[in-house]
Amino acid sequence: MRHKRNLLIGLTLTVAATFVVLQNVSAPTQEETASPSPITVTAEPEQVKPETPAWQGCAYNWAYQALPELTKELDATVKELDSRASAQATAFGEDCISPDGSATFGAMETDFYVRLPVEDLSTEEAFGNWMSQVMEVVIQIPREEMQGPNYGFVEFRFEKNDAEHLEHLTLRVPIQQYLNEAQGKTGMELFRHFQTAP
Repeated sequence: MRHKRNLLIGLTLTVAATFVVLQNVSAPTQEETASPSPITVTAEPEQVKPETPAWQGCAYNWAYQALPELTKELDATVKELDSRASAQATAFGEDCISPDGSATFGAMETDFYVRLPVEDLSTEEAFGNWMSQVMEVVIQIPREEMQGPNYGFVEFRFEKNDAEHLEHLTLRVPIQQYLNEAQGKTGMELFRHFQTAP
């Protein structure tokens, strides 16, 4: 009888323990019974480097550009002074060459080239007078007709052509220097001023 009673007590304790265990496993905790807060998932923003455009600079090369309208006007005026003479105007500056090969010209100055055939290369007085006449024509050209922010030069080429070979004498007259130092000079004085100019 004692044995049955112990068995009954043991069985009762086992059932009670199982009940308690089941209650603890299946019973929601206080945290579980509270309304769950919504879970927000935010994606980490993708780190995107700003796209840097490729350098679109340009390579610079010295360049010349023909000025046909100005050349036409100057050549006609110079031929009025001497029908054998010829003249041309050229803009000097830089080409900005882009990576795709296209180029944009930027003028720095306008230069003038005057050619005169002569019989004798030693007539300095006559050369100086010719130079004075041409320089007066050039400085009368309106500044807006010249390209570039700087004054250029007038290059005089005196050519003697005989049966054997061509001889020539070249003098370059910077326009600004002429305006500052030589305007009004003629003949040998003008010729020698630019013949010896540095």
